[in-house]
Amino acid sequence: MPYKILEKRKLGQSGILYEMVLDTPLIAEKVNAGNFIIIRINDTGERIPLTVADYDREKGTITIVFQVVGKSTKLLSSIDVNGVILDIVGPLGKKIHIKKYEHPIVIIGGGVGIAPCYPQAKELKQAGNKIFMIMGAKNKDFLFWKEKTRRIVDELIICTDDGSEGIKGIVTDPLKQLLKREKISLVIAIGPLIMMKYVCLMTDGSNELPKVVTMVSLNTIMVDGTGMCGGCRFMTKDGKAYFACVDGPDFDGHIINFDNLLNRAKRFHKKEAESLNVYNKKCRALEKFYEVTI
Repeated sequence: MPYKILEKRKLGQSGILYEMVLDTPLIAEKVNAGNFIIIRINDTGERIPLTVADYDREKGTITIVFQVVGKSTKLLSSIDVNGVILDIVGPLGKKIHIKKYEHPIVIIGGGVGIAPCYPQAKELKQAGNKIFMIMGAKNKDFLFWKEKTRRIVDELIICTDDGSEGIKGIVTDPLKQLLKREKISLVIAIGPLIMMKYVCLMTDGSNELPKVVTMVSLNTIMVDGTGMCGGCRFMTKDGKAYFACVDGPDFDGHIINFDNLLNRAKRFHKKEAESLNVYNKKCRALEKFYEVTI
């Protein structure tokens, strides 16, 4: 059955980040931090995995956040409030393990990864944890949910690549300072693969910093979300294979072979670019058609 879009808004000033609140009472009833959904916009659309960014059990809604990067996300961004998404499957994946830790937790969100950090921070805070949140983006236009996040964490640290807001630098810069000044029980990193890789290198005990358990969330390419297609397969450093959809999406970042995963993530870039180019040409052709006929 189709699922209605109840709210839609742009996030930040980039013009390509969107938040949508979806009417999904059955999913909202069961979802927890760390779960994801797979959507199909229409009957010819591809299946897209999106981590749940927030949920409201009483209202029967979930919130998703996405960045327009290809044909499917561009098409999704064109649907207005009261429009519908054809299919939504979920909640999928394993929820994160919520408990009270002895020492503070550091949660790091990079880019769109800021959004799925929110439910993890919220549930871990409700369990009585002290939480430091590091929010990173390439510039201030890609920052969002600052005040929403600030209300549930003990300290929010913002950094941007160009220094347009907060600390000038990357997320590992404030992480390094936190690890030097505080005893940390857990680090959670959600964002681009390259960001998560370098967070894990900083916390693996191979440098002068202490080793800290570090969990990362893998939003890899998926088709079925049940471990059958193999699209989300990744390798560990000791050669074992896991599937992000059913074994995760959250994993111990220190076991992941990030170099292998980064290479696998590139395998459809050419096809994705071609698909977006065809879609854009069709849109421009339709615009010209309507200009002539109206």
